[in-house]
Amino acid sequence: MKISIIGAGSWASAIADFLSKDNEVLMYARNIEDVDNINDLHINKKYFADIKLSENIKATNKIEDLLENKIIINAIPTQKTREVLSTIKDGLDEKILVNLSKGIEIKTLKRISQVIYELNPNCTYAVLSGPSHAEEVIRKMPTALVCACEDEKIAKEIQDIFSKNYLRVYTSTDVIGCEIGGAIKNVLAFGIGMVTGLGFGDNTKAAIMTRGIYEMNKFAISQGADIKTINGLCGIGDLIVTATSMHSRNNRCGILFGKGYSLDDACKEVKTVVEGIPTTKALYNLSKKENIELPITNEIYKVIFENKNPKDSVEVLMNRDKKSEY
Repeated sequence: MKISIIGAGSWASAIADFLSKDNEVLMYARNIEDVDNINDLHINKKYFADIKLSENIKATNKIEDLLENKIIINAIPTQKTREVLSTIKDGLDEKILVNLSKGIEIKTLKRISQVIYELNPNCTYAVLSGPSHAEEVIRKMPTALVCACEDEKIAKEIQDIFSKNYLRVYTSTDVIGCEIGGAIKNVLAFGIGMVTGLGFGDNTKAAIMTRGIYEMNKFAISQGADIKTINGLCGIGDLIVTATSMHSRNNRCGILFGKGYSLDDACKEVKTVVEGIPTTKALYNLSKKENIELPITNEIYKVIFENKNPKDSVEVLMNRDKKSEY
């Protein structure tokens, strides 16, 4: 089988490496140097310079080349997805688009599935999500994911392609739940990193994580998601791996920000897109629009975008009105 991937970042490369054992993989990269490194040297110099990629992986800087294949994987950041895919939207008819990005579009407050179907309602959309660091997948460490698609037959087809050896994929029809879990966990991971950077301990992180899960559930249910999805790999599972590991760009950026780095300097230090930052803004605006109370998200937003002192935000959360846990 031949499979296309939009993007040449760390996660795109890890997935390409996995798929290349049984498939021919064509990756899209804007930078011609990245294309040449993959095609000639078989490495992704920026992310995995020490790992040799399969010769079954080829790269192109012509995105229209990807349309040769039925399955197209989206592995570019959420805020760039509409812009990039709009250039090939008319060629997506009857294609299966598998999304790997996690977030909510700032301009429209829409999930990726909604963006894709606006561009072309005639493609089939699936999302592949769960607790997964590219750095571990490319080193063949056991990982479990979920493929969600409204068409269960397609979900099982993707499951068959992606389930082998060190990667195990479960199926779901709850696209909304998988997308929301993957988006909100990045917001919470940034916040948990921030309290770590401030010097608070495990008690504080556990409190933010647990009450954050409550917020995740509350918001997901309001959007029509199944609570079981949030309590599974796409929600709690992904939050655990993102909020507790130094592989996590959102956690690392939050730690640096909590230590006093400016947001720009923290992002530069991390060197990759920190999806939790724009998603915080989108989630905050969406929750206000739909009148959904998300106290932790609100405080993370105020610290990032209104320059509120993070210690003041912690104090606000600790002194909210007394109530039952649920």
